[in-house]
Amino acid sequence: MNRTRFILSVLLLLFVGLPAHSQEADPADVESIDAIIKAYYEVVSGPAGESGDYARDKTLHHPDAWIAIAGEDADGKPSVRRLTLEEFYGDNAPREEPFWEYELERDVLRHGNMAHVWSRYASSLEPNGEPYTSGINTITLWHDGERWWVMGWMFDTSEE
Repeated sequence: MNRTRFILSVLLLLFVGLPAHSQEADPADVESIDAIIKAYYEVVSGPAGESGDYARDKTLHHPDAWIAIAGEDADGKPSVRRLTLEEFYGDNAPREEPFWEYELERDVLRHGNMAHVWSRYASSLEPNGEPYTSGINTITLWHDGERWWVMGWMFDTSEE
């Protein structure tokens, strides 16, 4: 085997051996369902003048993760918009006002390496402050044998 073919073979073996999801996360963020849900809320929260922590949030989400935002279209009919994490953050401009989102209660259904989380939340202008809105996130998690990943999540902007 010539040298070039050997090098290409080694590179191919290395590449194939890499996990499909090679993002590095803080192990404390992804070691348990409690940890990843805590981080899930921390990355979007913060004071005015700061942006969401997209870099950290990206380490929580599987590369193939999806986001769905349910609501109503211009005619008042139910609609849903599917996004990637990058699309959700957009230009990630600094917040004009403080935004803190925190969990109020949670229901988890787990089977094997997957879990589904219904997480009721509140939004306020300060950490654990008086809510100005609340809602529920539905979050799908997957454990790859080493860590938890957010596979997707959805919330509804419609009024109850």
